[in-house]
Amino acid sequence: MKKIFTLDSTLRDGAQAMGISFSVQDKLKIAAILDKLEVGYIEAGNPGSNPKDLQFFELMAKNPPRSAKLTAFGSTRRKHTKPEDDPNLCALLAAGTPAVTIFGKSWDVHVRAILNTELVENLNMIRDTITYLKSHGREVIYDAEHFFDGYSENPDYALETLKTACESGADCICLCDTNGGSFPDEIYKITGLVCSRFDVQVGIHTHDDGGMAVANSVMAVEAGATHVQGTLPGFGERCGNANLSTVMANLQLKKNYSCIPEGELTGLTAAVREVAEIANIHLQSNMPYVGSCAFTHKAGMHIDGVMKMSRTFEHVSPSSVGNSRRLLLSEVAGRSTILEKVRQICPDINKESEEARLIVDMLKEMEREGYQFEGAESSFELAVRRILGKEVKFFELEMLSVTDEQTPAAQCKPACATVKISVGGRHEITAAEGNGPVNAIDTALRKALEIFYPEIGGVRLNDYKVRVINSEAATAATTRVMIESTDGRDYWTTVGVDTDIITASSKALTDAIQYKLLKTHG
Repeated sequence: MKKIFTLDSTLRDGAQAMGISFSVQDKLKIAAILDKLEVGYIEAGNPGSNPKDLQFFELMAKNPPRSAKLTAFGSTRRKHTKPEDDPNLCALLAAGTPAVTIFGKSWDVHVRAILNTELVENLNMIRDTITYLKSHGREVIYDAEHFFDGYSENPDYALETLKTACESGADCICLCDTNGGSFPDEIYKITGLVCSRFDVQVGIHTHDDGGMAVANSVMAVEAGATHVQGTLPGFGERCGNANLSTVMANLQLKKNYSCIPEGELTGLTAAVREVAEIANIHLQSNMPYVGSCAFTHKAGMHIDGVMKMSRTFEHVSPSSVGNSRRLLLSEVAGRSTILEKVRQICPDINKESEEARLIVDMLKEMEREGYQFEGAESSFELAVRRILGKEVKFFELEMLSVTDEQTPAAQCKPACATVKISVGGRHEITAAEGNGPVNAIDTALRKALEIFYPEIGGVRLNDYKVRVINSEAATAATTRVMIESTDGRDYWTTVGVDTDIITASSKALTDAIQYKLLKTHG
Protein backbone atom coordinates (compact mmCIF):
# COMPACT_ATOMS: atom_id res chain seq x y z
CA MET A 1 0.00 0.00 0.00
CA LYS A 2 1.35 3.42 -0.98
CA LYS A 3 1.76 5.77 1.99
CA ILE A 4 -0.25 9.00 2.08
CA PHE A 5 0.75 11.57 4.69
CA THR A 6 -2.28 13.20 6.32
CA LEU A 7 -2.37 16.64 7.90
CA ASP A 8 -5.39 17.55 10.02
CA SER A 9 -6.08 21.27 10.29
CA THR A 10 -9.13 21.11 12.58
CA LEU A 11 -7.35 23.18 15.22
CA ARG A 12 -6.34 25.85 12.71
CA ASP A 13 -8.48 25.93 9.56
CA GLY A 14 -11.40 24.26 11.33
CA ALA A 15 -11.32 26.92 14.04
CA GLN A 16 -12.07 29.51 11.35
CA ALA A 17 -15.56 28.07 10.81
CA MET A 18 -18.50 30.17 11.93
CA GLY A 19 -19.69 29.26 15.42
CA ILE A 20 -16.49 27.49 16.51
CA SER A 21 -14.25 28.78 19.27
CA PHE A 22 -11.84 26.34 20.86
CA SER A 23 -10.52 26.86 24.36
CA VAL A 24 -6.98 25.71 25.14
CA GLN A 25 -8.42 22.62 26.84
CA ASP A 26 -10.58 21.93 23.78
CA LYS A 27 -7.49 22.03 21.58
CA LEU A 28 -5.58 19.69 23.89
CA LYS A 29 -8.43 17.17 23.82
CA ILE A 30 -8.75 17.27 20.03
CA ALA A 31 -4.99 16.93 19.61
CA ALA A 32 -5.11 13.79 21.77
CA ILE A 33 -7.93 12.34 19.61
CA LEU A 34 -6.01 13.02 16.40
CA ASP A 35 -2.82 11.59 17.86
CA LYS A 36 -4.65 8.42 18.91
CA LEU A 37 -6.00 8.10 15.36
CA GLU A 38 -2.38 8.43 14.18
CA VAL A 39 -2.79 11.12 11.56
CA GLY A 40 0.57 12.24 10.21
CA TYR A 41 0.50 15.91 11.19
CA ILE A 42 -1.59 18.03 13.55
CA GLU A 43 -1.65 21.63 12.35
CA ALA A 44 -2.48 23.39 15.58
CA GLY A 45 -2.58 27.12 14.93
CA ASN A 46 -0.50 30.26 14.58
CA PRO A 47 1.55 30.94 17.74
CA GLY A 48 2.13 34.51 16.60
CA SER A 49 -1.54 35.36 16.19
CA ASN A 50 -2.98 35.09 19.71
CA PRO A 51 -2.03 34.20 23.32
CA LYS A 52 -4.32 31.16 23.33
CA ASP A 53 -2.40 29.40 20.57
CA LEU A 54 0.88 30.34 22.22
CA GLN A 55 -0.28 28.78 25.51
CA PHE A 56 -1.37 25.64 23.66
CA PHE A 57 2.09 25.18 22.12
CA GLU A 58 3.74 25.72 25.50
CA LEU A 59 1.60 22.96 27.03
CA MET A 60 2.15 20.61 24.10
CA ALA A 61 5.91 21.05 24.41
CA LYS A 62 5.67 19.46 27.86
CA ASN A 63 3.53 16.56 26.59
CA PRO A 64 4.15 16.12 22.84
CA PRO A 65 2.05 13.85 20.63
CA ARG A 66 2.88 10.15 20.71
CA SER A 67 2.78 9.51 16.96
CA ALA A 68 1.73 12.65 15.05
CA LYS A 69 4.00 15.59 14.27
CA LEU A 70 2.78 18.87 15.72
CA THR A 71 2.88 21.68 13.18
CA ALA A 72 2.80 25.44 13.73
CA PHE A 73 1.32 27.59 10.98
CA GLY A 74 2.26 31.00 9.67
CA SER A 75 3.00 33.13 6.62
CA THR A 76 6.14 34.02 4.74
CA ARG A 77 8.13 36.96 6.07
CA ARG A 78 6.76 40.45 5.68
CA LYS A 79 7.81 42.31 2.56
CA HIS A 80 11.20 44.04 2.74
CA THR A 81 11.88 42.53 6.17
CA LYS A 82 14.63 40.16 7.24
CA PRO A 83 13.33 36.77 8.49
CA GLU A 84 15.06 37.16 11.85
CA ASP A 85 13.27 40.49 12.32
CA ASP A 86 9.82 39.11 11.54
CA PRO A 87 7.77 38.59 14.76
CA ASN A 88 5.64 35.86 13.15
CA LEU A 89 8.66 33.75 12.18
CA CYS A 90 10.21 34.25 15.62
CA ALA A 91 6.97 32.98 17.19
CA LEU A 92 6.95 29.94 14.89
CA LEU A 93 10.44 28.96 16.01
CA ALA A 94 9.59 29.64 19.66
CA ALA A 95 6.69 27.19 19.42
CA GLY A 96 9.31 24.43 19.15
CA THR A 97 7.34 22.19 16.80
CA PRO A 98 9.30 19.72 14.65
CA ALA A 99 7.43 20.88 11.53
CA VAL A 100 6.20 24.25 10.33
CA THR A 101 3.58 25.03 7.69
CA ILE A 102 4.23 28.24 5.79
CA PHE A 103 1.79 29.75 3.31
CA GLY A 104 2.87 32.02 0.50
CA LYS A 105 1.24 33.65 -2.51
CA SER A 106 1.10 31.74 -5.81
CA TRP A 107 -1.37 34.01 -7.59
CA ASP A 108 0.14 37.16 -9.08
CA VAL A 109 -3.14 39.02 -8.48
CA HIS A 110 -2.73 38.46 -4.74
CA VAL A 111 0.90 39.55 -4.78
CA ARG A 112 0.04 42.90 -6.37
CA ALA A 113 -3.41 43.60 -4.92
CA ILE A 114 -3.22 42.05 -1.44
CA LEU A 115 0.47 42.14 -0.51
CA ASN A 116 1.02 45.34 -2.50
CA THR A 117 4.46 44.25 -3.55
CA GLU A 118 6.40 43.13 -6.59
CA LEU A 119 6.42 39.61 -8.03
CA VAL A 120 10.17 39.32 -7.45
CA GLU A 121 9.84 40.38 -3.82
CA ASN A 122 7.20 37.69 -3.26
CA LEU A 123 9.69 35.08 -4.55
CA ASN A 124 12.30 36.50 -2.18
CA MET A 125 9.83 36.25 0.71
CA ILE A 126 9.26 32.55 -0.05
CA ARG A 127 12.99 31.85 -0.45
CA ASP A 128 14.14 33.73 2.65
CA THR A 129 11.44 32.25 4.89
CA ILE A 130 12.01 28.61 3.98
CA THR A 131 15.80 28.96 4.05
CA TYR A 132 15.59 30.56 7.49
CA LEU A 133 13.35 27.87 8.95
CA LYS A 134 15.41 25.05 7.44
CA SER A 135 18.57 26.59 8.96
CA HIS A 136 16.88 26.11 12.34
CA GLY A 137 16.24 22.43 11.70
CA ARG A 138 12.53 22.58 10.95
CA GLU A 139 10.64 20.37 8.51
CA VAL A 140 8.89 22.83 6.20
CA ILE A 141 5.54 22.27 4.51
CA TYR A 142 4.97 25.05 1.99
CA ASP A 143 1.30 25.82 1.33
CA ALA A 144 1.02 27.38 -2.13
CA GLU A 145 -2.02 29.54 -1.41
CA HIS A 146 -4.48 30.03 -4.30
CA PHE A 147 -2.25 27.87 -6.47
CA PHE A 148 -4.93 26.59 -8.86
CA ASP A 149 -6.41 30.05 -9.41
CA GLY A 150 -2.93 31.42 -9.91
CA TYR A 151 -2.02 28.67 -12.36
CA SER A 152 -5.15 29.28 -14.43
CA GLU A 153 -4.26 32.97 -14.90
CA ASN A 154 -0.46 32.96 -14.87
CA PRO A 155 0.91 29.39 -14.92
CA ASP A 156 4.54 30.48 -15.37
CA TYR A 157 4.55 32.57 -12.20
CA ALA A 158 2.61 30.02 -10.16
CA LEU A 159 5.15 27.35 -11.08
CA GLU A 160 8.00 29.76 -10.36
CA THR A 161 6.80 30.12 -6.76
CA LEU A 162 6.92 26.32 -6.38
CA LYS A 163 10.39 26.18 -7.93
CA THR A 164 11.58 28.80 -5.45
CA ALA A 165 10.12 26.83 -2.52
CA CYS A 166 11.78 23.60 -3.70
CA GLU A 167 15.17 25.21 -4.27
CA SER A 168 14.98 26.75 -0.79
CA GLY A 169 14.59 23.31 0.81
CA ALA A 170 10.85 22.83 1.33
CA ASP A 171 10.10 19.24 2.33
CA CYS A 172 6.61 19.36 0.83
CA ILE A 173 4.87 21.75 -1.55
CA CYS A 174 1.13 21.68 -0.94
CA LEU A 175 -1.14 22.92 -3.73
CA CYS A 176 -4.07 24.88 -2.31
CA ASP A 177 -7.50 25.31 -3.88
CA THR A 178 -8.09 28.14 -1.44
CA ASN A 179 -11.28 29.46 -3.05
CA GLY A 180 -12.68 25.96 -3.43
CA GLY A 181 -13.85 26.49 -7.00
CA SER A 182 -11.71 24.05 -8.98
CA PHE A 183 -13.03 20.89 -10.67
CA PRO A 184 -11.63 17.37 -10.28
CA ASP A 185 -10.33 17.18 -13.85
CA GLU A 186 -8.43 20.46 -13.38
CA ILE A 187 -6.97 19.28 -10.08
CA TYR A 188 -5.88 16.00 -11.63
CA LYS A 189 -4.22 17.59 -14.66
CA ILE A 190 -2.39 20.36 -12.81
CA THR A 191 -1.30 18.18 -9.88
CA GLY A 192 0.05 15.60 -12.29
CA LEU A 193 2.09 18.28 -14.06
CA VAL A 194 3.54 19.53 -10.76
CA CYS A 195 4.41 15.98 -9.63
CA SER A 196 6.26 15.34 -12.90
CA ARG A 197 8.21 18.59 -12.70
CA PHE A 198 9.38 18.72 -9.07
CA ASP A 199 11.28 16.04 -7.20
CA VAL A 200 9.70 16.73 -3.82
CA GLN A 201 6.64 15.57 -1.92
CA VAL A 202 3.48 17.17 -3.34
CA GLY A 203 0.40 17.81 -1.22
CA ILE A 204 -3.21 18.92 -1.74
CA HIS A 205 -5.35 21.32 0.33
CA THR A 206 -8.93 21.86 -0.89
CA HIS A 207 -12.00 23.77 0.21
CA ASP A 208 -15.59 22.75 -0.42
CA ASP A 209 -17.11 25.88 -1.95
CA GLY A 210 -18.01 23.91 -5.10
CA GLY A 211 -18.97 20.77 -3.18
CA MET A 212 -15.97 18.90 -4.59
CA ALA A 213 -13.28 19.09 -1.88
CA VAL A 214 -13.23 15.35 -1.24
CA ALA A 215 -13.28 14.47 -4.95
CA ASN A 216 -10.55 17.02 -5.64
CA SER A 217 -8.37 15.58 -2.88
CA VAL A 218 -8.78 12.02 -4.18
CA MET A 219 -8.02 13.08 -7.75
CA ALA A 220 -4.87 14.89 -6.61
CA VAL A 221 -3.67 11.69 -4.94
CA GLU A 222 -4.47 9.71 -8.07
CA ALA A 223 -2.33 12.23 -9.97
CA GLY A 224 0.64 11.65 -7.66
CA ALA A 225 0.17 13.73 -4.50
CA THR A 226 1.28 11.92 -1.35
CA HIS A 227 0.27 14.50 1.26
CA VAL A 228 -3.39 15.39 2.00
CA GLN A 229 -4.70 18.17 4.19
CA GLY A 230 -8.20 18.61 5.58
CA THR A 231 -10.23 18.70 8.77
CA LEU A 232 -11.52 15.48 10.32
CA PRO A 233 -15.21 16.51 10.41
CA GLY A 234 -14.94 18.69 7.28
CA PHE A 235 -15.69 22.02 8.90
CA GLY A 236 -13.72 25.15 8.13
CA GLU A 237 -14.04 28.63 6.75
CA ARG A 238 -17.03 29.35 4.46
CA CYS A 239 -18.25 25.95 3.15
CA GLY A 240 -15.57 24.00 4.95
CA ASN A 241 -12.40 22.09 4.15
CA ALA A 242 -12.03 18.67 2.61
CA ASN A 243 -13.59 16.17 5.00
CA LEU A 244 -10.47 14.26 5.99
CA SER A 245 -12.43 11.34 7.44
CA THR A 246 -14.13 10.79 4.07
CA VAL A 247 -10.90 11.27 2.13
CA MET A 248 -9.00 8.79 4.29
CA ALA A 249 -11.75 6.17 4.18
CA ASN A 250 -12.06 6.50 0.40
CA LEU A 251 -8.33 6.23 -0.20
CA GLN A 252 -7.71 3.44 2.28
CA LEU A 253 -10.76 1.26 1.66
CA LYS A 254 -11.25 1.88 -2.04
CA LYS A 255 -7.88 2.84 -3.53
CA ASN A 256 -5.40 0.75 -1.53
CA TYR A 257 -3.52 3.70 -0.03
CA SER A 258 -2.36 3.80 3.58
CA CYS A 259 -3.43 7.02 5.33
CA ILE A 260 -3.40 5.85 8.95
CA PRO A 261 -2.48 2.45 10.42
CA GLU A 262 -5.06 -0.10 9.29
CA GLY A 263 -6.21 -0.95 12.79
CA GLU A 264 -6.93 2.70 13.60
CA LEU A 265 -9.52 3.14 10.83
CA THR A 266 -12.09 1.39 13.02
CA GLY A 267 -11.81 4.34 15.41
CA LEU A 268 -12.72 6.86 12.71
CA THR A 269 -16.43 7.24 13.56
CA ALA A 270 -15.80 7.71 17.28
CA ALA A 271 -13.01 10.22 16.61
CA VAL A 272 -15.14 12.38 14.30
CA ARG A 273 -18.05 12.41 16.72
CA GLU A 274 -15.83 13.26 19.68
CA VAL A 275 -14.24 16.17 17.81
CA ALA A 276 -17.67 17.45 16.77
CA GLU A 277 -18.89 17.22 20.35
CA ILE A 278 -15.94 19.25 21.64
CA ALA A 279 -16.55 21.81 18.89
CA ASN A 280 -20.27 21.85 19.83
CA ILE A 281 -21.18 21.18 16.20
CA HIS A 282 -24.06 18.89 15.25
CA LEU A 283 -22.82 16.42 12.64
CA GLN A 284 -24.94 15.88 9.56
CA SER A 285 -26.54 12.47 9.87
CA ASN A 286 -25.84 11.67 6.21
CA MET A 287 -22.09 12.28 6.44
CA PRO A 288 -20.30 9.52 4.48
CA TYR A 289 -18.86 6.65 6.49
CA VAL A 290 -19.26 8.17 9.97
CA GLY A 291 -22.77 9.70 9.95
CA SER A 292 -25.59 8.09 11.91
CA CYS A 293 -27.44 7.41 8.64
CA ALA A 294 -24.41 6.21 6.66
CA PHE A 295 -25.49 2.58 7.03
CA THR A 296 -29.19 3.05 7.75
CA HIS A 297 -31.86 1.11 5.86
CA LYS A 298 -35.61 1.53 5.82
CA ALA A 299 -38.07 -1.18 4.78
CA GLY A 300 -38.62 -3.03 1.56
CA MET A 301 -36.04 -4.63 -0.65
CA HIS A 302 -33.11 -2.70 0.87
CA ILE A 303 -33.46 -4.33 4.28
CA ASP A 304 -34.17 -7.72 2.77
CA GLY A 305 -31.13 -7.41 0.53
CA VAL A 306 -28.71 -6.16 3.16
CA MET A 307 -29.70 -8.94 5.56
CA LYS A 308 -29.12 -11.61 2.90
CA MET A 309 -25.89 -10.11 1.53
CA SER A 310 -24.70 -6.84 3.04
CA ARG A 311 -22.64 -5.71 0.05
CA THR A 312 -25.77 -5.51 -2.11
CA PHE A 313 -26.72 -2.26 -0.32
CA GLU A 314 -23.54 -1.25 1.56
CA HIS A 315 -20.39 -0.18 -0.26
CA VAL A 316 -18.17 -1.08 2.72
CA SER A 317 -18.71 -2.84 6.03
CA PRO A 318 -19.90 -0.41 8.74
CA SER A 319 -17.42 -1.94 11.18
CA SER A 320 -14.49 -1.02 8.91
CA VAL A 321 -14.84 2.60 10.04
CA GLY A 322 -16.27 1.90 13.49
CA ASN A 323 -19.88 2.63 12.52
CA SER A 324 -22.89 0.30 12.77
CA ARG A 325 -25.86 -0.71 10.68
CA ARG A 326 -29.31 0.60 11.55
CA LEU A 327 -32.58 -0.94 10.37
CA LEU A 328 -35.33 1.62 10.76
CA LEU A 329 -38.52 0.56 12.43
CA SER A 330 -41.81 1.74 10.95
CA GLU A 331 -45.19 0.55 9.82
CA VAL A 332 -43.62 -0.56 6.53
CA ALA A 333 -40.70 -2.38 8.08
CA GLY A 334 -42.17 -5.88 8.07
CA ARG A 335 -41.93 -8.60 10.69
CA SER A 336 -38.46 -9.73 9.60
CA THR A 337 -36.98 -6.28 10.24
CA ILE A 338 -38.69 -5.97 13.60
CA LEU A 339 -37.47 -9.40 14.67
CA GLU A 340 -33.94 -8.61 13.56
CA LYS A 341 -33.95 -5.66 15.96
CA VAL A 342 -35.50 -7.78 18.71
CA ARG A 343 -32.84 -10.49 18.32
CA GLN A 344 -30.23 -7.93 19.33
CA ILE A 345 -31.96 -8.02 22.74
CA CYS A 346 -33.18 -11.64 22.77
CA PRO A 347 -31.24 -13.80 20.24
CA ASP A 348 -33.49 -16.86 20.68
CA ILE A 349 -36.76 -15.28 19.57
CA ASN A 350 -38.33 -16.52 16.32
CA LYS A 351 -41.19 -15.53 14.02
CA GLU A 352 -43.64 -18.02 15.43
CA SER A 353 -43.15 -17.28 19.12
CA GLU A 354 -45.82 -15.62 21.23
CA GLU A 355 -43.34 -12.90 22.19
CA ALA A 356 -42.85 -12.03 18.51
CA ARG A 357 -46.59 -11.62 18.04
CA LEU A 358 -46.87 -9.45 21.15
CA ILE A 359 -44.02 -7.20 20.01
CA VAL A 360 -45.44 -6.72 16.51
CA ASP A 361 -48.86 -5.96 17.99
CA MET A 362 -47.27 -3.52 20.43
CA LEU A 363 -45.45 -1.71 17.63
CA LYS A 364 -48.64 -1.35 15.59
CA GLU A 365 -50.65 -0.14 18.56
CA MET A 366 -48.03 2.40 19.67
CA GLU A 367 -47.71 3.76 16.13
CA ARG A 368 -51.49 4.07 16.03
CA GLU A 369 -51.23 6.21 19.15
CA GLY A 370 -48.67 8.43 17.43
CA TYR A 371 -45.33 6.87 18.32
CA GLN A 372 -42.67 6.70 15.63
CA PHE A 373 -39.69 4.41 16.16
CA GLU A 374 -38.03 5.02 12.79
CA GLY A 375 -35.46 7.29 14.37
CA ALA A 376 -36.00 6.31 18.01
CA GLU A 377 -34.75 2.75 18.33
CA SER A 378 -33.71 3.44 21.92
CA SER A 379 -37.33 3.84 23.05
CA PHE A 380 -38.23 0.75 21.02
CA GLU A 381 -35.59 -1.31 22.80
CA LEU A 382 -36.88 -0.19 26.19
CA ALA A 383 -40.45 -1.10 25.17
CA VAL A 384 -39.36 -4.53 23.92
CA ARG A 385 -37.51 -5.21 27.15
CA ARG A 386 -40.69 -4.47 29.09
CA ILE A 387 -42.65 -7.05 27.07
CA LEU A 388 -39.90 -9.67 27.32
CA GLY A 389 -39.46 -9.15 31.05
CA LYS A 390 -35.90 -7.90 30.54
CA GLU A 391 -36.51 -4.36 31.71
CA VAL A 392 -34.03 -2.83 34.16
CA LYS A 393 -35.58 0.01 36.15
CA PHE A 394 -32.77 2.29 37.22
CA PHE A 395 -35.11 4.90 38.65
CA GLU A 396 -38.78 5.87 38.97
CA LEU A 397 -40.08 9.35 38.28
CA GLU A 398 -42.61 9.64 41.10
CA MET A 399 -43.52 13.31 40.80
CA LEU A 400 -43.10 16.10 38.29
CA SER A 401 -44.25 19.68 38.71
CA VAL A 402 -43.55 22.48 36.24
CA THR A 403 -44.22 26.20 36.55
CA ASP A 404 -43.72 28.47 33.57
CA GLU A 405 -44.74 31.99 34.48
CA GLN A 406 -45.66 34.10 31.46
CA THR A 407 -44.60 37.74 31.83
CA PRO A 408 -43.77 40.59 29.45
CA ALA A 409 -40.52 39.98 27.55
CA ALA A 410 -38.66 42.59 29.57
CA GLN A 411 -39.51 40.70 32.78
CA CYS A 412 -39.16 37.17 31.41
CA LYS A 413 -38.58 34.56 34.11
CA PRO A 414 -37.20 31.05 33.59
CA ALA A 415 -39.37 27.97 33.97
CA CYS A 416 -38.97 25.88 37.10
CA ALA A 417 -39.32 22.11 37.43
CA THR A 418 -39.49 20.01 40.57
CA VAL A 419 -38.96 16.25 40.38
CA LYS A 420 -39.08 13.40 42.86
CA ILE A 421 -37.27 10.23 41.90
CA SER A 422 -36.83 6.87 43.56
CA VAL A 423 -33.69 4.73 43.21
CA GLY A 424 -33.62 1.43 45.04
CA GLY A 425 -35.94 2.68 47.76
CA ARG A 426 -34.07 5.96 48.21
CA HIS A 427 -35.82 9.20 47.29
CA GLU A 428 -34.52 12.48 46.02
CA ILE A 429 -36.44 15.73 45.42
CA THR A 430 -34.76 18.38 43.28
CA ALA A 431 -35.77 21.62 41.61
CA ALA A 432 -34.10 23.45 38.77
CA GLU A 433 -34.67 26.44 36.52
CA GLY A 434 -34.38 26.29 32.78
CA ASN A 435 -34.87 28.15 29.55
CA GLY A 436 -38.39 26.81 29.10
CA PRO A 437 -40.17 23.89 30.80
CA VAL A 438 -38.41 21.08 28.91
CA ASN A 439 -34.96 22.45 29.72
CA ALA A 440 -36.03 22.84 33.35
CA ILE A 441 -37.24 19.20 33.53
CA ASP A 442 -34.05 17.96 31.88
CA THR A 443 -31.86 19.91 34.28
CA ALA A 444 -33.81 18.87 37.40
CA LEU A 445 -33.95 15.21 36.41
CA ARG A 446 -30.22 14.95 35.69
CA LYS A 447 -29.39 16.93 38.82
CA ALA A 448 -31.32 14.44 40.96
CA LEU A 449 -29.94 11.36 39.23
CA GLU A 450 -26.30 12.47 39.34
CA ILE A 451 -26.36 11.72 43.06
CA PHE A 452 -26.86 8.05 42.24
CA TYR A 453 -25.34 7.87 38.75
CA PRO A 454 -22.48 10.40 38.31
CA GLU A 455 -22.10 9.50 34.61
CA ILE A 456 -25.42 11.28 33.91
CA GLY A 457 -23.48 14.54 34.28
CA GLY A 458 -21.93 13.90 30.88
CA VAL A 459 -25.26 13.47 29.10
CA ARG A 460 -26.94 16.38 27.40
CA LEU A 461 -29.93 17.01 25.19
CA ASN A 462 -28.62 17.50 21.65
CA ASP A 463 -31.83 17.98 19.65
CA TYR A 464 -35.52 18.45 20.47
CA LYS A 465 -38.33 18.08 17.94
CA VAL A 466 -42.08 18.42 18.38
CA ARG A 467 -44.77 17.35 15.95
CA VAL A 468 -48.54 17.62 16.26
CA ILE A 469 -50.00 14.30 15.09
CA ASN A 470 -53.69 15.10 14.56
CA SER A 471 -53.79 18.83 13.99
CA GLU A 472 -57.53 18.75 13.32
CA ALA A 473 -58.02 18.22 17.06
CA ALA A 474 -56.59 21.71 17.65
CA THR A 475 -55.50 22.22 21.26
CA ALA A 476 -56.51 18.63 22.15
CA ALA A 477 -54.15 17.21 19.51
CA THR A 478 -51.64 14.47 20.27
CA THR A 479 -48.04 15.64 20.39
CA ARG A 480 -44.95 13.58 19.51
CA VAL A 481 -41.64 14.64 21.02
CA MET A 482 -38.34 13.22 19.79
CA ILE A 483 -35.15 13.90 21.73
CA GLU A 484 -31.60 13.19 20.63
CA SER A 485 -29.13 12.82 23.49
CA THR A 486 -25.38 12.44 23.60
CA ASP A 487 -22.67 11.63 26.10
CA GLY A 488 -20.00 13.12 23.84
CA ARG A 489 -19.28 9.83 22.11
CA ASP A 490 -22.58 8.13 21.30
CA TYR A 491 -25.93 9.56 20.18
CA TRP A 492 -29.36 8.04 20.79
CA THR A 493 -32.94 9.13 20.15
CA THR A 494 -36.04 8.57 22.24
CA VAL A 495 -39.69 9.40 21.71
CA GLY A 496 -42.67 10.35 23.89
CA VAL A 497 -46.33 10.84 22.89
CA ASP A 498 -49.17 12.48 24.77
CA THR A 499 -51.85 15.13 24.38
CA ASP A 500 -49.80 17.16 26.87
CA ILE A 501 -46.43 18.33 25.51
CA ILE A 502 -44.84 18.35 28.98
CA THR A 503 -45.84 14.72 29.58
CA ALA A 504 -44.63 13.70 26.13
CA SER A 505 -41.33 15.47 26.76
CA SER A 506 -40.83 13.86 30.16
CA LYS A 507 -41.44 10.40 28.63
CA ALA A 508 -38.76 11.00 26.03
CA LEU A 509 -36.36 12.45 28.60
CA THR A 510 -36.73 9.58 31.07
CA ASP A 511 -36.31 7.05 28.27
CA ALA A 512 -33.11 8.82 27.21
CA ILE A 513 -31.61 8.53 30.67
CA GLN A 514 -32.85 4.96 31.21
CA TYR A 515 -31.21 3.98 27.92
CA LYS A 516 -27.89 5.58 28.87
CA LEU A 517 -27.88 3.74 32.20
CA LEU A 518 -28.84 0.49 30.49
CA LYS A 519 -25.85 0.74 28.14
CA THR A 520 -23.55 1.68 31.01
CA HIS A 521 -24.72 -0.77 33.66
CA GLY A 522 -27.02 -3.23 31.86
